[in-house]
Amino acid sequence: MPPKTLKIAVKTPLYRVFDYLPVDQDADRPAIGCRIRVPFGRRRTVGLVWEDAGVPAIATSKLKRIDAVIDTAPIVPADVMALLHFASQYYQHAPGEVVAAALPRALRNGEPLWPIQQSWRIIAALTAAERLALERQAPQQFVFYQRLEAEGAIEHSDLDDAAKRAAKALANKGCTELVALRQKPTTIPEMVLASAPALSDEQQAALTTTFAADGRYAATLLDGVTGSGKTEVYLRAIERTLNAGRDALVLVPEIGLTPQLVARFEARFGFAPVALHSGLSDAERLSSYRRAAAGCARIVIGTRSAVFCPLPALGLIVVDEEHDSSLKQQDGFRYSARDLAVVRAQQTDIPILLGSATPSLESLQNAAAGRYQHSRLTVRAGHAKPPAVGLIDTSAHGMTDGVSGPLRNAIDVHLGRGGQVLLHINRRGFAPTVLCRNCGHVLDCDRCDARLTLHAAAQRLWCHHCDADQPLPAACPVCQGELQALGSGSERIERALEKWYPGETIVRIDSDSTRRRGSLEAALAKATSGAARLLVGTQMLAKGHHFPELSLVGILNADQGLFGSEFRTAERLAQTLVQVAGRAGREDRAGEVLIQTDFPTHPLLATLLQDGYAGFAATTLDERRAAGWPPFAHLALLRAEGRDRDTVWKFLNATRATLSDAVGVAIYGPVKALMERRAGRYRAQLLLHATSRPPLRKVLTDLRPRLDELVQRQRVRWALDVDPIDLA
Repeated sequence: MPPKTLKIAVKTPLYRVFDYLPVDQDADRPAIGCRIRVPFGRRRTVGLVWEDAGVPAIATSKLKRIDAVIDTAPIVPADVMALLHFASQYYQHAPGEVVAAALPRALRNGEPLWPIQQSWRIIAALTAAERLALERQAPQQFVFYQRLEAEGAIEHSDLDDAAKRAAKALANKGCTELVALRQKPTTIPEMVLASAPALSDEQQAALTTTFAADGRYAATLLDGVTGSGKTEVYLRAIERTLNAGRDALVLVPEIGLTPQLVARFEARFGFAPVALHSGLSDAERLSSYRRAAAGCARIVIGTRSAVFCPLPALGLIVVDEEHDSSLKQQDGFRYSARDLAVVRAQQTDIPILLGSATPSLESLQNAAAGRYQHSRLTVRAGHAKPPAVGLIDTSAHGMTDGVSGPLRNAIDVHLGRGGQVLLHINRRGFAPTVLCRNCGHVLDCDRCDARLTLHAAAQRLWCHHCDADQPLPAACPVCQGELQALGSGSERIERALEKWYPGETIVRIDSDSTRRRGSLEAALAKATSGAARLLVGTQMLAKGHHFPELSLVGILNADQGLFGSEFRTAERLAQTLVQVAGRAGREDRAGEVLIQTDFPTHPLLATLLQDGYAGFAATTLDERRAAGWPPFAHLALLRAEGRDRDTVWKFLNATRATLSDAVGVAIYGPVKALMERRAGRYRAQLLLHATSRPPLRKVLTDLRPRLDELVQRQRVRWALDVDPIDLA
């Protein structure tokens, strides 16, 4: 009888698992979800037991044995393993890299799930005579012995030198021993509810709908205008879940939303939820994972990868800002956390709540088709009213540093009334273009088909695509003429406001100003408290934040998305405009939103102003249906890049040739990417289009092993992007 093998997921781009023999054929076999150490090529690495033993891919005589078993019990529970299997198959991605996305770095490197602490304990109790003798002859040993009697165990690292000597002396006498104890968290936070506002009829209906299936699977789209109280519905749903003895998982698209939600949840429930996001250190991420896995978290709030977080009693999933593109991983393992959250809810048979003021068209269509329940919140909470929205025709008004005269006047008015002002510009840096006034030469990136952005504070030019940077030259490198910065970014707007309003506190929030640890939280605290009355921000300020004093929002570069090159451009622009506008007038102050544009009669702007986001979405869904684009079609994109353009195209043409037998799937391309050269590599792509999902999944399943066989792959990087949200 051939020996039983283990199928191990190892972090490698290869779309397969690897067969290994156990350490010893008679030893207990590690369970699925346990980590082991294995020889892999010329190195040793950590792998995860992926599935039950099957027929080895090669002769057992050629198989290697695993080096060691790290875990005696699975660190990835069965429900998360089921999600990882689904994700690997659906996104056609290497199992080892899927596992790597789910585990904190420390666990990927072999750290124990539960920390091991060396502790002293009593193994032989002293008789009355022995106690008396010890007290007389070795008082320090007797004191330590008494401590052990009282405490049961004492961690070795907590002892001073004298206590360590006493412990060792007692061990030599056979009284004590030093043992390795796994420190699994055991403290479960107690819920102490704070008072809550009364629910509106719409909020109560949404809560009832969420649990209409008595706690079993149901997906509910919570479609609520900005400021309508979606978070209060989340809180009530989580309260109900906790009262039932279950845990809740909350996904948010951005790190910036996490501290705000954590604070609000802590104020309501009396304990701090566990946070999981990339802003944490490796040690903090491991600590959060441990608390969740031990069942001691109750609530986990996190970004994308938190969808894989182990929660033994998971009873509810909430996805906030479900439309947000940040919920889709855009490189490596390209998964949608929102979509996997729905799958996890289905697999574990629990409700999921998807909230947004600007739902994705996919979610709206799922609701229309009956796959999701649809709950609407149509009015703002309390006495808040929707902001007044107006357009400023920038072709008819002069602009200084990106701000028009009418917008400047409005800023003066709102500041004079004690209000707070937010200027939104979805471009960081000082200026997106630097050119020579004499010869017209534009300073471009040497590695990308892109212009260099000026960052004036650092006096450097920066490519926002490959991250290359260089000093700003004193003169044109071609003719030594004078250089001029064209266009505006968030840094330029901040400088202009400093010049115009020298007595005001100004906060700029973008990925440049919030790089340092804690800087984002500090900036948001100033904005929320009203200490900063002038806010400048990029996309980071467009969603989820609540600024009580904010009365005016100015959107500076709306035209950037009016004439995009792909079918989702209009949807993204509409979502951004509505989300940013929704920051204004959320409490007692009346809100005003002014949108600067060269195209005030553009149909998208006209539809948004007249019919709101719901009207825009209905019109756009009709257009998508007629054109055969998602959500009425299913896409996959094969992206390829390499140092040599011809090699990339040969690879994609060879791939297309292997798809000649595809049934029910249209193949478009290859075509070059919108930015063909990035970071010194040429990029092109193939688009696969199907009107139903099964034919596309079959083609992708057949295609994946063929890609590994193509000779050209050795000089080409490629990636399959299933359900891409960006075709650029």
